[in-house]
Amino acid sequence: MSKEVNKTVEVEEARIQSNFIHDIIDEYKEANPTETIYTRFPPEPNGYLHIGHAKAICINFETAKKYKGLCNLRFDDTNPVKEDTEYVDSIKEDVEWLGYKWTELHYASSYFKKFYDYAVRLIEKGLAYVDDSTPEEIREYRGTLTEAGKESPYRNRSVEENLDLFTRMKNGEFKDGEKVLRAKIDMSSPNMNMRDPIIYRIQHANHHNTGDEWCIYPMYDYAHPLEDAIEGITHSLCSLEFEDHRPLYDWVVRETEAEHRPRQIEFARLNVTNMLTSKRKLKQLVDENIVDGWDDPRMATISGMRRRGYTPEAIRNFCEAVGVSKAISTVDIAFLEHFVRDDLKAKSRSAHAILDPIKVVITNYPEGQIEYVDIENNAEDPEMGKRQVPFGREIYIEREDFMEVPVKKYFRLFPGNEVRLRGAYFIVCNEVIKDEAGNIVELHCTYDPETKSGSGFTGRKVKGTIHWVEASTAIDAEVRLYDHLITEDENGEIVINKDSLTTVNAKIEPSLGEIKPGEKFQFIRNGYFCRDTKATKEGKLVFNRTVALKSSWKK
Repeated sequence: MSKEVNKTVEVEEARIQSNFIHDIIDEYKEANPTETIYTRFPPEPNGYLHIGHAKAICINFETAKKYKGLCNLRFDDTNPVKEDTEYVDSIKEDVEWLGYKWTELHYASSYFKKFYDYAVRLIEKGLAYVDDSTPEEIREYRGTLTEAGKESPYRNRSVEENLDLFTRMKNGEFKDGEKVLRAKIDMSSPNMNMRDPIIYRIQHANHHNTGDEWCIYPMYDYAHPLEDAIEGITHSLCSLEFEDHRPLYDWVVRETEAEHRPRQIEFARLNVTNMLTSKRKLKQLVDENIVDGWDDPRMATISGMRRRGYTPEAIRNFCEAVGVSKAISTVDIAFLEHFVRDDLKAKSRSAHAILDPIKVVITNYPEGQIEYVDIENNAEDPEMGKRQVPFGREIYIEREDFMEVPVKKYFRLFPGNEVRLRGAYFIVCNEVIKDEAGNIVELHCTYDPETKSGSGFTGRKVKGTIHWVEASTAIDAEVRLYDHLITEDENGEIVINKDSLTTVNAKIEPSLGEIKPGEKFQFIRNGYFCRDTKATKEGKLVFNRTVALKSSWKK
């Protein structure tokens, strides 16, 4: 597949703070002042990206920006059994949504012929051999952390025999698992990764990019350093679990005699409380229908967070604040939600939505009359203007905004108390209507026409202000309230939270009926919400709560 080149790469000032990676690059630049810094983000297309990948994306692209360098997007597609074009497309969308443009788009599969030629070179140098051992025998011979491994009985095959067998592997003469190609390094190495690692295996499987052209596929630890070398990557930035693989990374580049030698630098991956950051486990949730897809708003995937209403700015700000280090730690999810809330606060228009409605009849308001009141779109940003909202004799308020027997310091509506309807009038509750079971079904109130908001009325003050929607023009909508998908049980074990999704039927103001999918709002006192994109395609009016208003995290 031909590479796709973005010829209008934007080089902006880097957002991320200076860190130990930049210190290493600074030293490199001092010794190589004319060298262009080249990074890459290399996901395997075997699932959707999650919040941990967002950190890696930010580190690679922002580092390139800081040094006015380049950054590729590369798909490490060396395992055809688990990879799919669906994942390729989703990864492209996620990277672009986060606000980044890659310099070049590459696929590891584009280098399969080069990988093969490099493997032949290793065989010719006596540094690779074809092994007929079973997977169980290879594991047994590998040894342990305290015991050296044993050499395979096939380790000392001649160069000629290895070349013949490897060619026949390529030509499809053997079954899956019948033979592998191994690097010949050191079976007594204290680093288990250097004990003759497998670099090629047989897989008769259709590849999303190369089809049935190949039936042998390189292992990640062999292909990845060569990909970096082929593309001219100067600094291969990866997560900390690859630190022990670095000697093998360097060995592959050196012994294949690749023309370019990149440097691998490891950083601690991002762990967030109450979020799964494992593609394998996320896929399991999808396969077992615990969620409704990779983009379920409860998922830690970038597509899930996008559907839930998170903004790319919030995620980038979060990754910047978390920083880059070698120390493994777990970040409280409240820290992430703080940045989401902080970003939405400045951007979102407010709206009236009643999630648990109770009807209020204003008995002294003219029947059949509808008037329009002006309500500000964002209380903190007057430049966002105002909108007109219908008001009439019958309205809905939140059930929690009424209490028949009020507790101390309860200033909302209760019998005999007066409150302000946001943007409208003062009302006082006169009568509570109940059904036969004693449930409150309706409130009868009266209003003071002299108290309209904006009229300049100063006769008296009230302590409580509540929001509302006019009953005859209100729109019915489904509202989904999310809690953490995973939590801890009483034994401290991580478990699926069965109450992670609550669905309510809400009454919303009519201006929300024609909004675009993904558009974001602050529902007064209930949090930040966005119109669900998937449900919109199904003709439903559904809103997802992105984040509640209150934060337990203090800046």
